[in-house]
Amino acid sequence: MEKRQYSCDKCQGSQYEAGEIRTTGSGASRFLNLQNHKFATVSCTRCGYTDVYRLDGSGKISSIFDILTN
Repeated sequence: MEKRQYSCDKCQGSQYEAGEIRTTGSGASRFLNLQNHKFATVSCTRCGYTDVYRLDGSGKISSIFDILTN
């Protein structure tokens, strides 16, 4: 994977924080609070602007873990 230098789209800042969030879907997963949608985040440390990228293929193991931890 190629490493690239970061540049914020809003303020052209060069430093960032990477993170991850998980959300529920709709229907049964929402009712059961299964956080089966996973996203990577990249936030500018200067202005706070955040890009969100969907991560696919989190697997069934994490869904089982979500059920056990709710």
